[in-house]
Formats: sequence, structure tokens, C-alpha cells
Amino acid sequence: MSEGRDFGEAVVRQRTEVGPGRSWPTGTFLSRLDERTRARLLDLGQLHPVPPQRALVRQGDSGGSVWLLIDALVKVSARVENGTEALLALRVSGDLIGEMAVLGEPVRSATVTTCGRAVVSQIKGGAFIDFLQRHPAVALTLNEMTIERLRWSNQRRLDFAGYETGRCLARVMLALADRHGQPCAEGIDLGIPLTQAELGGLVGAKEATVQKALRELTVKGLVATPGRRRVIITDHALLRDFADLSPSGQVPANPD
Repeated sequence: MSEGRDFGEAVVRQRTEVGPGRSWPTGTFLSRLDERTRARLLDLGQLHPVPPQRALVRQGDSGGSVWLLIDALVKVSARVENGTEALLALRVSGDLIGEMAVLGEPVRSATVTTCGRAVVSQIKGGAFIDFLQRHPAVALTLNEMTIERLRWSNQRRLDFAGYETGRCLARVMLALADRHGQPCAEGIDLGIPLTQAELGGLVGAKEATVQKALRELTVKGLVATPGRRRVIITDHALLRDFADLSPSGQVPANPD
């Protein structure tokens, strides 16, 4: 009963927080829209509280809706035929998910799972498509966001081709820290709870390989792992050097 009441209170709170004046994380879909257009889009949806570790969409299912993340951190993952699962991306409040299966693909290409308690807005596919047709600027914004996500994927492929696991891991951690990082006493916390297996999914490596790479980075004094799902960059400048990135170079940020 208490949990249900807490969820209900979360929805009521979010109804007031999605209105004018709320800021959204930089680079997210909602952050790219002007206030009036954003309000009209949010009015199309229905708010839902979602518990932790709950799949919003599942790989292989048909797509009938898109989802706006109002207060959420989610993981996007997919499985190949032999059962191996890879973490493809992370999405945060203000992001849009599920649009590919509504706009063209016949089924969902990935599973999206909440990391913690979340509040999301569900918009029916037909209503979303109609909105894009009536607001071509939003369709263009969606296209730009899709291109940025493609760039992120292409950068990861280039990293895989050009560097060993340790440097690939360093590059991904720097990108995550640039987007989600939180300053702490030891340095910069990645700001996202990720297991070593999930980090491996982002760099295309097995968990054992990631464990070895993290130990090496720890010995070098570049990172610390004080918890199973916590990574801290202890020396940002030296980690950039290790990752073969110039001080002024930019790590392509995960476009949440």
C-alpha cells in the first residue's frame, strides 16, 4: 500500500514539474523543443509510475507507443541469437524511447529497463505520428537526435577497431562522466550504477576482460571502484591521456 501511495504521489508531483519552467538535461529530446511545442507534446501522453528493473519495452514486441522519460534512468539492451546480451545505451529524463518501432520497424529492436523508480509518459503511436506531421520542426529535431545516436554507435565501433579494451573502456567512461558525472571527494563519479558486465556491454568485452582492465586502471591511479555498481574517475586529465584524447579533444557524448 505504501509503495502504491508513493508512486501515486510521484505522478502528482511530476504533473506539476512537467509544466513551464522545468529544465531538461542538455541534449535530450525535450530539451531541444521550445516551451510551447514541448507542452503540446506532453499533453498527448499519460503519466505512469514504473518500479525499478521493469521493462518498458521488450525486444521483439510490436511497437504501439512511444515513451517520454519524465523522471527516469533506463538501460537499452539487446540479445543476439546465442543469448548474449549487450548494453547499447543509457537514456535519462527528457529522452524519447520506442520511436523506431512506431516510425518504421515492425518490432522493437531492444529492451528498455528502468534502473530505479521512474515516471514516464506514454504516447500512442498514431498520436505521435500525427504530431510529427503537424510539427515538421519536431520531426527534424527527432532526425537530428537519431543522427547523433548513430554517431555515438559509430564512435564505439571506431574505438573497438583502433584500441584495446582498456582504452575503449576509458573512452566510454569519459563520455559517461561528461554527460552524467557527479563531483565527489575522490574525483568524478560516473553518476550511473553500472555493473562490470554492463560496462563490458558498452565496449564489446566480456566481464572478466573488463575486470582486468579496471584493475589496471586502478593500479595506475586513474579510477576507483568502491562498489559493485560504482566507478569513480580519480584523475580525469591522466585518464584522457591514457584514452589517447588531447586535452581539447571531445569524447562523443552518449546522446541521452
